Amino acid sequence: MSCVSKASSAAEALRNPLAWVALAAVGLLAVLALSPLAGDRHWVAILATFALAAAALAGLLGKLGDRGQLLHRIQRLEAALGGDRRARLVLDEGGGEVLRNAAAEWLFGPPEDPAASLAAKIMGDIRAEEELQRLTGAARHGGTYATEISLPGPGGGRDWLALSVHTLPGGGVLWTAEDVSARRAIEETLRRDHEMLADFIDFLPVGFYSADTEGRFRFVNQRLAEWLGRPAEALVGLGLAEVLGVVPNPEEDRVDMRLKGRNGDVFQAFVTHAVFDEGGETLTRSVVVRDLMPERHWERALKASERRFHWLFEDAPVGIVLVDPDATVSLCNPAFADMAGVTIDAVTGSPVGDFIAEEDRAVAGDHLGRVLMGTSSGTHFPVRLAGRGGEVVATLYVSPAADEGAVSGLMLHFIDTTEQKNLELQFAQSQKMQAMGQLAGGIAHDFNNLLTAMIGFCDLLLQRHGPGDASFADIMQIKQNANRAASLVRQLLAFSRRQALQPRLFDVTDALADLSNLLRRLLGETIDLSITHGRDLGLVRVDPGQFDQVIVNLAVNARDAMPGGGQLSIATKVVHNERPYQRGADVMPEGDYVLITVADTGTGIHPDNIGRIFEPFFSTKEVGAGTGLGLSTVYGIVRQTDGFVFVDSQPGEGSTFSIFLPRFNAGETGIRVKTQTGVEASAQSGDLTGTGTILIVEDEDAVRLFGARALRNKGYRVLEARSGESALDVLHVEAAVDVLVTDVVMPGMDGATLARLVRIERPSIQVILMSGYAEDVALGEFSGEDGIHFLPKPFSLKQLAGKVKDVMGEAK
Repeated sequence: MSCVSKASSAAEALRNPLAWVALAAVGLLAVLALSPLAGDRHWVAILATFALAAAALAGLLGKLGDRGQLLHRIQRLEAALGGDRRARLVLDEGGGEVLRNAAAEWLFGPPEDPAASLAAKIMGDIRAEEELQRLTGAARHGGTYATEISLPGPGGGRDWLALSVHTLPGGGVLWTAEDVSARRAIEETLRRDHEMLADFIDFLPVGFYSADTEGRFRFVNQRLAEWLGRPAEALVGLGLAEVLGVVPNPEEDRVDMRLKGRNGDVFQAFVTHAVFDEGGETLTRSVVVRDLMPERHWERALKASERRFHWLFEDAPVGIVLVDPDATVSLCNPAFADMAGVTIDAVTGSPVGDFIAEEDRAVAGDHLGRVLMGTSSGTHFPVRLAGRGGEVVATLYVSPAADEGAVSGLMLHFIDTTEQKNLELQFAQSQKMQAMGQLAGGIAHDFNNLLTAMIGFCDLLLQRHGPGDASFADIMQIKQNANRAASLVRQLLAFSRRQALQPRLFDVTDALADLSNLLRRLLGETIDLSITHGRDLGLVRVDPGQFDQVIVNLAVNARDAMPGGGQLSIATKVVHNERPYQRGADVMPEGDYVLITVADTGTGIHPDNIGRIFEPFFSTKEVGAGTGLGLSTVYGIVRQTDGFVFVDSQPGEGSTFSIFLPRFNAGETGIRVKTQTGVEASAQSGDLTGTGTILIVEDEDAVRLFGARALRNKGYRVLEARSGESALDVLHVEAAVDVLVTDVVMPGMDGATLARLVRIERPSIQVILMSGYAEDVALGEFSGEDGIHFLPKPFSLKQLAGKVKDVMGEAK
């Protein structure tokens, strides 16, 4: 029902005295709506009570007034309430509606439950629902209650309402609602600004405090509390002298002081302050500024120290480990972790002995213990580290870590000497093998001269003593033993890598298949032979005869190690080395290799002998049971062909020899293979006679005499010289020299120098170089040069005569 219709009904009912009372109350409420006290709920309740009383009096007086004047007042009341921004709802003592303005029309519900419409808008807001219940309860039970709740607003926002219920003294209830969203927004903004200002003050780069006249803290910001190492709440109420050590004089603008901060650190600061009055109480506003110059200096020093630490510790090329007194690792650098083959986290907290090889732990522990106890000021010793997939050899330097004069730990420096030790081992082994090779080569050279003379003079004797002669058998026996001696010399030269080889490309599978029958005869019936061929082996470049000798020597060696029988297994396959592989003193380059393994089930090799088995004349057999040249020959032949041979063995578990030969593809071309000149082919020719002038240069008289006689017997004119210098004298006199036959190794001018001079002065003369060394070693710079030929020692009469005839044929 609208206010106008209500007023009309009231005018018609003026004859009823109760209506006059109600009309008086409405009039008074209209005046209240226009009053400055309208916003005060308590005044509203009091005046509403007076309005009811006045209404009764007005009713009595109104009977004497004019009804038109009353209608005019009702219209003015309606206009006043309609313009009020607050929602007003007045109920009588029976719950009937007395007055509702326009704002209350949509906000409040029916008189029996004015909060119903609000409850529908706040579904789910438990707090708001509870507040509405309290308002409703206060209205029903004659109480007073006020609260603020939020309602969903447009655009997803929230609107705030201030709600109140007041029970009127004369009976009835006044419901009031006001939109306070703007006020709440202002309050929230002020709250955020206050918090921001508080944070700003708390975390300024300077300290701030306020103190009263008694010298007690009233406020301390977080920055100053942080500097002093105490919570700000704990400082409030404490005396300045207790915390700062001094009470700054308020009359001084600036006071310098030294303050004690966290962990007892002392820092320099100055205080400036002002005095102000707050509600009759005198307080200070003081600012503490920290002197950052010393701290900046310390900071720069700290950064410089950190850089130096990084250089000296983190980036150090040696392993550094800090060890606690209980021998556990407290810190290590990346270099040590890399040496140990683990991560830094895995090292930290572990006993340092865990990273040292078990064989060296006892010695290392003894050294570390002496330094920890102070009986040694430091030491160093070699150790081996167990890690990185292999053994690392290092030199360990131990130093005490002192703290106020007492040993509080150890500082360990591990210097990786693995490569150095390997180089030393390689060098020592190389020197040893080189010395043996030089010795063997020198012996072989001298023996070749002797054997050449022995074999040659036997051939001369055999020309006069045929098979029917009584001396023929004795001469043949001498020659056969000389040839056996020549075979031993070839083995010596094989070890020294100076023997004459005829390398060519061939298939290992075919070579082993051809050799299998011979191997079975050598091994006998008590030893089973097993040969396993790999696929796609490719080719190897080796002297086929020497390859056979390598396999035969290993097979014979295995047979002797299995006197009661056993198994000999030969297997082949292709292996690829992605990086250089080191084994002992030998370093095998990366690349493809054909691997040939020869494994037996014999007695094995004692560890003390493994390092010496390739030495010439070293043998574990009984005296007279072997020459000690079998394995040294294998080593020399394999190494001379750019291969490698290794052995793995344990006593009682047999031995395995692994031969690595460089692999060549079957379609590979352009490989120059050095071969000996076809001496044997010439030796098989029927007619070895010839004509021409031959100059023989040889410092060994026996060899020279044999050669001269042999060639004279074949029809040649022979000139002799004992040295290179004598040969030049002969050449200056003799103009018609067709062939120069000279030894390579001679005192004074050697054969190579003589050949070089002859090729310059007399290029028409053919040169034959004689040597017991390999062709490539003997020829050297002359290798492949026209007019230079090679004759290996020892040689027979037929070989010498055949070689000279071949060279004479080329000269013509």
